[in-house]
Amino acid sequence: MTRKITTIGFDADDTLWHNERFFQLTQERFAQLLADHAEAGHLSERLLAAERRNLGRYGFGIKGFVLSMIETALEVTEQRVPGEVISQIIAAGQDMLAHPIELLPHAREAVETLAESHRVVLITKGDLLDQERKLAQSGLGDLFNGVEIVSDKTVPVYARIFAAHGTGPDQALMVGNSMKSDVLPAIGAGGHGVHVPHGQTWALEHADAPEDEPRFHSLPDLSGLPELVHRLG
Repeated sequence: MTRKITTIGFDADDTLWHNERFFQLTQERFAQLLADHAEAGHLSERLLAAERRNLGRYGFGIKGFVLSMIETALEVTEQRVPGEVISQIIAAGQDMLAHPIELLPHAREAVETLAESHRVVLITKGDLLDQERKLAQSGLGDLFNGVEIVSDKTVPVYARIFAAHGTGPDQALMVGNSMKSDVLPAIGAGGHGVHVPHGQTWALEHADAPEDEPRFHSLPDLSGLPELVHRLG
């Protein structure tokens, strides 16, 4: 019998290990630094606008986030932000880049179990050096048949990856916390998409679930993933 699923893609940040909470903690620190110049809610809106504006310039990840914070600080202070504040913003970004990796519940067990029977591929976006560091620290690196660090996750990107590392997107399944980046484009490429929600998700990653799509699946955590894959065949 031909197996329906041969290849499984795993997102990294907030699927296998914590990530977004460090962005939110840094954003709280940013709000404290600029408290004399902007109300926290307004500052958050300005920062999000800067991040959206800068995605095409800097891509995803901590470095682009830090540059967007600096840009926002300059805007809300009308170019009068103290140098010490800029220094602290940079230091906050460096702290994020040095933060140890903490795996999410069931992450190791899910990858280990599925690596015994399927091709498993890590598919993540963000800063190349930071993503490589996190994978190395996670202790999961040797389990993956392939690692793809991409500038964005789109239908053509998934089609290419699942053709290169597997038997094509129609026999592939992508697992992740982002409906926008992990689930919808993987389904668009012809594969299955499994949404494993995380309590903290970046505003720019929100999208509606394709509820009537038979290749869409949702799990509360990674513990049920091996059984879902087995059920799909």
